[in-house]
Amino acid sequence: MKKVSFSNGDNSFSEALHREVRKYFEETRQSQTGDYRLYLKTAFLIPASLGIYLSLLFISMPTTLAVLLCLIMGFFWACIGFNIMHDACHGSYSNNKTLNYIMGLTMNGLGSNAFIWKQKHNIIHHTYTNVDGVDDDIAKSPVLRHCFSQPWKPAHKYQHIYMVPLYAISSVLWALLTDFQKYFKKDINGTPMQHFPMKEHVIFWATKVLYIVFYLAIPIYVVGVGPALAGYFIANAAMGLTMALVFQLAHVVDNTQFIDATHVDGKMKIEDAWAIHQLRTTSNFAMNSKLVSWFVGGLNFQVEHHLFPKVSHVHYPAISKIVQRVCQEYGVEYKYIPSLGSAIASHFRTMKRFGSREKEFSLTTAAIA
Repeated sequence: MKKVSFSNGDNSFSEALHREVRKYFEETRQSQTGDYRLYLKTAFLIPASLGIYLSLLFISMPTTLAVLLCLIMGFFWACIGFNIMHDACHGSYSNNKTLNYIMGLTMNGLGSNAFIWKQKHNIIHHTYTNVDGVDDDIAKSPVLRHCFSQPWKPAHKYQHIYMVPLYAISSVLWALLTDFQKYFKKDINGTPMQHFPMKEHVIFWATKVLYIVFYLAIPIYVVGVGPALAGYFIANAAMGLTMALVFQLAHVVDNTQFIDATHVDGKMKIEDAWAIHQLRTTSNFAMNSKLVSWFVGGLNFQVEHHLFPKVSHVHYPAISKIVQRVCQEYGVEYKYIPSLGSAIASHFRTMKRFGSREKEFSLTTAAIA
């Protein structure tokens, strides 16, 4: 296991951020967790998804309408992941830990596993963002090359094209392949997983079986093999493509940086403090679009999310103004891309650039301890 640490001798920037954000919540007398805005989303997204699912099973309709509903259902599944599961797994959905745990299980309802995801995302990705060799989110080599420190293959010249169908099947891969790989290996990209309590073993297998039953067995029984499989892959293509793109737009774009930890055998120290590292490796997008923010669960404010992962996304637009002000005071670059379209274009450009044979990588502030 690689041991990567940060140079946290000067924590004045991080302390100022937390002091000012804490002051905001004290003055406004708000809880840092979700409120009616998040609960209204929950009351819409889950019933809407269930309603579409039942309609596709039991209401006869033209093929075109069925395809459209599958696409909408898959998009709503992604929105459930962004808005409900994501906040809940970070403990920011509610002040009630039990409710957070229950709502976090919507991840299992989408096909993956909340216990594994919390370790992969909350612990590894949030701590070692864009650190190649540790961050599992950019560990798709040799299929995809997410930074210049990763080995180059001739196929990477076309990765900005073939990544689209890969993103589209990503949710199927989570559900039916990669979760099982992590479960049996007890390892996430070189980092040992925490011990699985018996309860989590039971939940893992029970929800995987229920996933097969509700997403495949029942539809096949009701509407037949062809329509059921077509609906399954269409809905998952919409969910997978939406989720993969939104998460990639925060870290694998033109203005973010990377650390190479692949060559390290032992300890490595990053010259930046952790909070500075987050600002270097993370970018916001479409910050002025309330529509984008609503659907993606505030993940267009990834800077705020990475700095304050236990604050619900409903507060990100407000605290982003505080973060920008503190960044300006300390001379730290606050990265953002103006629109959703420009962020998507930036991701495609970046993946095309990483598909070249260049060996350099964009952040050189790493040092072996």
